[in-house]
Parts: sequence; C-alpha cells; structure tokens
Amino acid sequence: MAVAEVAMSIAYSGYFEHEPLFVEKAAANKFVVIEGNRRLAAVQLLLDPDLRRRIKATDLPNIDADARKGLKTIPAIVTTRKALWRYLGFKHVNGPSTWGSYAKAQYIAHVHNDYQVPLKDIAAQIGDYNSTVERMYRGLMIVEQAEQAKVFSRHDVAKSKFAFNYIYTGMDYPGISTFIGLQKSDNTLRKPVPPAKVRQLGELMGWLYGRDSANQPSLIRSQNPDLKILDSVLLSQSGISALRDGLPLSVARDISLGDEKLFRQSLVAAKQALQRALGTLTTGYDTADSECSKIAQELEDLVHDLVDGMRKKTRERKSSEANKN
Repeated sequence: MAVAEVAMSIAYSGYFEHEPLFVEKAAANKFVVIEGNRRLAAVQLLLDPDLRRRIKATDLPNIDADARKGLKTIPAIVTTRKALWRYLGFKHVNGPSTWGSYAKAQYIAHVHNDYQVPLKDIAAQIGDYNSTVERMYRGLMIVEQAEQAKVFSRHDVAKSKFAFNYIYTGMDYPGISTFIGLQKSDNTLRKPVPPAKVRQLGELMGWLYGRDSANQPSLIRSQNPDLKILDSVLLSQSGISALRDGLPLSVARDISLGDEKLFRQSLVAAKQALQRALGTLTTGYDTADSECSKIAQELEDLVHDLVDGMRKKTRERKSSEANKN
C-alpha cells in the first residue's frame, strides 16, 4: 500500500539508514522480509525501469547513477518473527503505522496461538488499556469458528469488503452476545460460541454481512445506527422471528418494540418534528405555498383524530374499572 509515496521519498532524499529491513533467514542464501516490504518494493521500482513499465508505475522519477549505486545495498537486520512480535505489535496494532482491525486481530491471534504469549502480555506490550486485544482476538475466533463450521465465509459476503469491526464491536452488545451464547468470563477461547448456538452464529453472520451466493444483502448499511438496531431486535423473540422471515431491519425493529413502545416513540418523534417546524415558521413558510398549508391542515385533522381516540380509550378504561368496583 502507498509504495509510490515511499519511492518518491527515497528518490529525492535517499534511503534512511536508520530504517533497516527486518528479515528472517529462510534458506542458505534466502531471506524473507518481515518488516519493510514497502521500502524494498520502492527500491526495486527505482532500480528497475522495466519493472516500472510492467506494473504501470511510470510516474516515478528516474534516478541518477550515484543514487542507483546507493540503493544497490540497503541495511537489514536478521531476526525472527517470534523475536520481533513486540516491535511489530507496537508499531502496527497500537502505534504510528496501524493496520486495519482485521489485520490487527490476525496478528494478535498469531502471537497468542503460535507463540503462546498471553493476551494480557500482548496488551501490556502495545499499551492497550481498553481490552481491545481481547476483543479483537475473540472477534477473530468467532469468525474462524463460523468458517470452520461452514456457516459463513469471508469470501461470500454481500459487500465488497469484509467489515470485521461489525462482529468485534457487536459481540459486546447484549442482544448479539446473548443470541450466540457468548460468555464474558473467558475471552481467550478458540471457539467462543457454544456448539448449541452455531446455527444462530450462522444466522447472525448472514444478517451482518449478507451472502453473495444467495443474493442475501447485509442488514447493516452503516455501523451506526444499524448495528445497535440489530442488537435491540435480537433482544426480542418477535424481532428475531421477523428477521428469520426476511423482513427489513426497520420493520423487525418496529415489531420488536411492540405497539406500546412504538406508539410512544411515534408521538415523541412527531412532537419534535412539529417543534422544529414551528421554530422555522417565521422564515421558512411562504404564504403562497398552498402545499404546506394543505399538509398542516391534514396534520391538524390527524391530531384531532388521535386525541379523540385516546380520550375514547381513556373513558372506556375508566368505565371498565368502575364496573369492576
């Protein structure tokens, strides 16, 4: 990523000796670059005009013979991935050159699972005081468990990009965590979801990410507010049934609320909208706009019908209570 920027910097300023590559010996005369691949790619492009043409990086500058000679050899430190994990973790997980959340989680899982480094030690090393390391690890283990159980595939999501933050953020919400049976007591499990809840895990992943092969869209158009709406729906059995029936997230939310909550929320929203309209009456209402006058009159009729209906229900309730007494 952004190799061109690094190549431009090296072309005009030279290679900074205090930024060596970190390499691991793979064979007698073969080394694998662990850290510094962008710098290495940039140097290769600057030294090889044919390579630039082949990959259409022709906008990079040509360098003179002295500069080419200076790039023939660049500094490198021979080490191992295991020995370097602290440096990489600080730099890319919680430091100045961060990866995306999914790459961070993969790295945390690699260090924990392959090197047996406790998650709390990883967190302490990179300066994480918000349980981010544990949450990312648990999120990745959930994704891998879903793939191993064949109820989900990252390569079959409806969107062009796998949004890992949906699951690693959402698993802390009460509705989502309860739906797939997560236990907060242990965030280090390789399979956090109980076997009895794997089917629900597949359903959740489908709602979060969709399934391209089944033409199933993701219910999450944007993380905020859709993720929290999904969480609230999953707290209600009626809401869960609505999602299983394929109803839109907004409809499932209304069903999960129930008529009483929906009625109250609708009243509050209508009041707020009318207050905004009243606040802009002086400057926003054109007396020649007959459409606005018509809408206002219809609102007046609706309010009268609503108040009359509420009063009627109140009288009926009082009458019923009086008869019981």
